[in-house]
Amino acid sequence: MYKKEYVSIEEAMRIGKGKVALRGWVYRERGSSKVKFIVLRDSTDIIQCVFERKKFEKQWGEIDKLQIEASVKISGTIKKDKRAPTNFEIDVDEIEIVGTSENFPINKYQSEEFLLDVRNLAIRSRKLSASLKIRSTVMGALHEYIRSLGYTEVEAPSFSGETSEGGSEVFKFNYFGKTAHLTQSWQFYAENLVSAFEKVYAMAPSFRAEKSKTSRHLTEFWHFEVEAAWADMEEIITVAEGCVQNVIKNVLIKNKKELETLKLNKNRLEKIEIPFPRITYRKAIEKLSEEGYNIKYGDDFGAKEEKRLAEYFNNFVIVTNYPLEILKFYHGEDPKNPGLGMNFNILAPGIGEVIDGSQREPDLNKIIERLKKAKINLGKSDWYLDSRRYGSVPHAGFGLGVERLVQWICNLDNIKNAIPFPRTMTRLTP
Repeated sequence: MYKKEYVSIEEAMRIGKGKVALRGWVYRERGSSKVKFIVLRDSTDIIQCVFERKKFEKQWGEIDKLQIEASVKISGTIKKDKRAPTNFEIDVDEIEIVGTSENFPINKYQSEEFLLDVRNLAIRSRKLSASLKIRSTVMGALHEYIRSLGYTEVEAPSFSGETSEGGSEVFKFNYFGKTAHLTQSWQFYAENLVSAFEKVYAMAPSFRAEKSKTSRHLTEFWHFEVEAAWADMEEIITVAEGCVQNVIKNVLIKNKKELETLKLNKNRLEKIEIPFPRITYRKAIEKLSEEGYNIKYGDDFGAKEEKRLAEYFNNFVIVTNYPLEILKFYHGEDPKNPGLGMNFNILAPGIGEVIDGSQREPDLNKIIERLKKAKINLGKSDWYLDSRRYGSVPHAGFGLGVERLVQWICNLDNIKNAIPFPRTMTRLTP
């Protein structure tokens, strides 16, 4: 093999001429008895490679049998060629076949369910890997931005003795003879952690046993959660808006190639500006009712209502001040509007809710009163109330669903393609 150090396909095309050595997988193949054309794929791009039989008489039998996803090392001369898929071509001098691939099970005509069954192989597709590269940028940008504001990353357990949200949407399992639950949220821990760190965040999986077969639900999703002592609703909304804005900025800078692979118009991202438009829950209900939606004051929004509100503004939109009666016991009450919560949801066009947040209720007695009214017994999670028993302070926070944000950025039909190995109520493998 050519002695030059191996380079990526992207780097080879940047070099543009002369000898290069590459390694990757067969993306496409075709040819005749005299010449073989292989489009080589690596994690950075694809490039056409030309094999002339007269150069490879001893290896021709092996080369001619190469199929999709076989792994190879090659060396040769790169040159521009506008007829090639990425405008470059390599005239190959040497090849080493590393791993054969026979009858790769995926072709363009297979169903979405089958592709999920072989997700460990389907993940090699250029479109899916492009979405997941954007996902990586999204997660990195969230870490970057929140740390720039002085937040400390603090983890919490994924399973515990009791639940944070309650209800039926919780996974239970046997933990050495005791009943344990997979976490629905990091929030109970966060509201205690602010007394030590003041500003905290976590990026971790959360689990919801929702019996939902929709394009925007997963049973395991990545949750970016933020909590800040001394903050009110307005302050935490500003933090949430900044997180989304920084994500979009980073994707536009770092994922130009992936946006092209997904055939996405970057103008859709560029036009998103903060502050996001706002509407109160009451006004939102009135607007939806005027448009014929079967919804009344006191109802929570479903997916179609959330999507419509975002479509109306053609932007991310913030819905504020839901009735306290439909909120969790820890949401703060608006002192200027009794009966309304100091809470907000941020909705994305075509997706719906991506962020849920609020100013928390700091008064222990009010929380106990609400718990009794809702007939909720915190049980083993009573420690949560220590955040109010010992030096309670005003605080606020939010949770952002990473997959939903990725789904919006990548304009994906289904949230399953916003995570490497999706988990739903019907899917536990691979």
